[in-house]
Amino acid sequence: MNVEGDYRYVDNGALDECIDFLEYLDKCERNWEEAFVSWCAVSARWKQDRKVSQNYWAQWNLVKRQKGVIARSILMRPGGPLACELARHGVVLKVDDWLFCHGGLLPHHVAYGLERLNREVSRWMKGPSEEDNSPQIPFTATRGYDSIVWNRLYSRDGPELENYQLEQVQYLLEETLQSVGAKAMVVGHTPQPMGVNCKYNCRIWRIDVGMSRGVLDSSPEVLEIRDNKARAIRSTRDRSNELQVADYT
Repeated sequence: MNVEGDYRYVDNGALDECIDFLEYLDKCERNWEEAFVSWCAVSARWKQDRKVSQNYWAQWNLVKRQKGVIARSILMRPGGPLACELARHGVVLKVDDWLFCHGGLLPHHVAYGLERLNREVSRWMKGPSEEDNSPQIPFTATRGYDSIVWNRLYSRDGPELENYQLEQVQYLLEETLQSVGAKAMVVGHTPQPMGVNCKYNCRIWRIDVGMSRGVLDSSPEVLEIRDNKARAIRSTRDRSNELQVADYT
């Protein structure tokens, strides 16, 4: 969404950080690698120095907000430095017997070709080049309710799903996994009020716990995958939630 210029879900603090980062990039003499790697260590100090008040980002402060939008656009637009950084990573990743993607992989994505999808997304994010002066948005991967990043099919829960619908979802999941030789898939995108969990015989792990204060404000959790076993590790403060473990041997 950000690479497309859609900032509907970007809060004011994130826009402010883009302004700060561009200033820090200038201090690093436009050395992207140096600035990008060291930003995590220095960003807290920058934020503290700013001491942004509640009125700083008042709704009527359109000039300041526009400055943040411009800064984010410089970083995130196709060909922008942060977009190019993200372009180094695939929209779907297979590690041994595991698939990782944001929303969920479906059979038609596999038929299209995972390497092709990753290549097209990367090319679009890098922006125009001599080989392609107008790369198109890769619809199959990034647009539409059934795209890899927007799909919620595997993360839906609730009484609105009938048994036959659940069976259909499981069939699609099994078909997808078998077609790429995977045992399980890990997805995010849809916040899980109960925390990290698995479904459909633990063939799908849903790991978006909604840590943002604007979503569920939950504690961090970790999905550990080791020696063909996966388990959800939760905060020590949340002992009431037992660890969920699945064995894939």
